[in-house]
Amino acid sequence: MTDTAFDVALFGEAMLLLVADRPGPLEDAQSFHKRTAGAETNVAIGLSRLGLKVGWASRLGTDSMGRCLLATMKGEGIDCSHVTCDAAQKTGFQFKGRVTDGSDPPVEYHRKGSAASQMTVDDVDVPWLTSARHLHATGVFPAISPTTLPAAIKTMDAMRAAGRTVSFDPNLRPTLWASTEAMRTAINDLASRADWVLPGIEEGLLLTGESTPEGIARFYRKLGAKLVVVKLGADGAYYDGGVAGGSATGRVPGFPVKEVIDTVGAGDGFAAGVISALLEGCSVPDAVRRGSWIGARAVQVLGDTEGLPTRAQLEEAAL
Repeated sequence: MTDTAFDVALFGEAMLLLVADRPGPLEDAQSFHKRTAGAETNVAIGLSRLGLKVGWASRLGTDSMGRCLLATMKGEGIDCSHVTCDAAQKTGFQFKGRVTDGSDPPVEYHRKGSAASQMTVDDVDVPWLTSARHLHATGVFPAISPTTLPAAIKTMDAMRAAGRTVSFDPNLRPTLWASTEAMRTAINDLASRADWVLPGIEEGLLLTGESTPEGIARFYRKLGAKLVVVKLGADGAYYDGGVAGGSATGRVPGFPVKEVIDTVGAGDGFAAGVISALLEGCSVPDAVRRGSWIGARAVQVLGDTEGLPTRAQLEEAAL
């Protein structure tokens, strides 16, 4: 395997997503539409559709849900050679409700004890991992079990030691942590191991105690991040820092959205846009602009990945 066999590596849990057929309480739904879910897999799909070579490492059961997810990821052109399928373990899944007012939909997770939650540091193949140019990590995978946090740390440390770049999206899941303080400590420790940190404004307020995008960005810059991009929802994003030695601050406005259908996955789309652009050598403002455009697309569709564009669609939009 060459020194840069592929562009981006990701570790994380994939879940089968069952989206309700109608608005209202989940218990009133009569049927569900199958989709894929998972912060890392959403980003992996987004990057692959843009033409990047992507590798995803995880664990799945050999049940029908695991087979569906694996086939979907392979169908997106993603390297799944480091996905272990274990007949003794089960694949996680989740239900998601429908909303019509643009609010966050109700979500019900069934992931405790899932195959992915059994991952440990032994699942990290360092030569495979460091054959990627870049690692994208989130705060979800390290939260799903006591063994996945050390595994996440190992991936980030290995990439930094190899001179690769690392991006990190806090992607907070408070119910997965023992306490808010435990979450804050672990997430900020992970952020300190990343080159590019991508918090949402509400996440940043909770994690840093700062009240402004500028303050949040300064907090993570002091922890060592070369670039911090704070997502501001409909208002776009604020950035502080740069790549390849450059550094600047600024804001990029959000893209207009005709109708908000489902907000889940917007941050993952944003991450795919920023990461892909930076790896292609784009400027930070242009990378944030691409991320904002993809995030805006993501909130206008029902599932987590339907709004993620192809390279042709990206070029048509001149982004």
